[in-house]
Amino acid sequence: MSDLLPGATGRSILRAIAPGTALRDGLERILRGRTGALIVVGYDSVVESICSGGFEFDVAFSSTRLRELAKMDGAIVLDATASRILRAAVQLLPDASIETSESGTRHRTAQRAAVQTGLPIISVSQSMRIVAVYFQGERFVLEDSDAILSRANQALATLERYKSRLDEVSQTLSALEIEDLVTVRDVATVIQRLEMVRRISQEVAGYVSELGADGRLLSLQLEELVGNTWPDRDHVVRDYLDDRRGLDDALAGFEAIDSASLIDLAQIARMLGLGGAAGDVLDAAVSPRGYRMLARIPRLPTAIVESTVGHFGSLQRMLSATVEDFQLVDGIGAIRARSLREGLSRLAETSLIDRFV
Repeated sequence: MSDLLPGATGRSILRAIAPGTALRDGLERILRGRTGALIVVGYDSVVESICSGGFEFDVAFSSTRLRELAKMDGAIVLDATASRILRAAVQLLPDASIETSESGTRHRTAQRAAVQTGLPIISVSQSMRIVAVYFQGERFVLEDSDAILSRANQALATLERYKSRLDEVSQTLSALEIEDLVTVRDVATVIQRLEMVRRISQEVAGYVSELGADGRLLSLQLEELVGNTWPDRDHVVRDYLDDRRGLDDALAGFEAIDSASLIDLAQIARMLGLGGAAGDVLDAAVSPRGYRMLARIPRLPTAIVESTVGHFGSLQRMLSATVEDFQLVDGIGAIRARSLREGLSRLAETSLIDRFV
């Protein structure tokens, strides 16, 4: 098991205790044995300062050992990789001035210790038969795989609908780009759908992390649905983003807006630098630079894409260019120029056929 602490997130912690892991097996054994437990994942000077009594040893972690040690009162301390058991039957004495919203003694101790140490603290409730993880000021409750799978399947069904709609609007945008009939509304709609797919994909990915070994099929379905989506998002934004705005800032802005703003196409247009005060701004005509279309040509290096866009400046100029025109671009020889010309012609023909057939 890899180190849980450097750069750890709530999701990585849940992944480390997902079904199929040794730690999760140990926690389930504790639940079945109807005993509680308090487990610290990580050991440093801060943890040492709040530990009192117990036994000090250094043995390899196993689910059965965790179960047996949980029979004793006190906390169990693991190393940062949860691969070794360092201490057991320890009394944790975190700072009592740290505020806690919990009422039970074990959970109050866990929440305060997590805040004071910055480490994941796992609390197994004997009476409520639940496992809670306290980390970075949050409380994560481990759920049964069947309950998680039910929600995950609902989210996956939603993702399939979102992805289907995204494919439709993306196909329409491609055809409009070929015909030079793109409006701000068309661009904003594609970006809106891309962001909606990204958000529901993140939700499904969270379920995959929680499910661990039980989420393999779900992971494959997620990859099949959205595997090639994110590079296309970057290309769409680069094609239409105002020159005064940075790509990273624009993408971060789209990810940060709330759901209400995401529905507003005019807001998305303004974030691209295409908006304004006029009410009809969504119907204004725009032209792509060509990043997205060039990215669809197989085996085309990024450097060639950059130099081609820099030379021509717009997709329409590329579509009307000859093989000889492409050879004027730095780094493009006769073979590459012919490949570019033929590739763009095929994409133009395919996009139009897909739209009208």
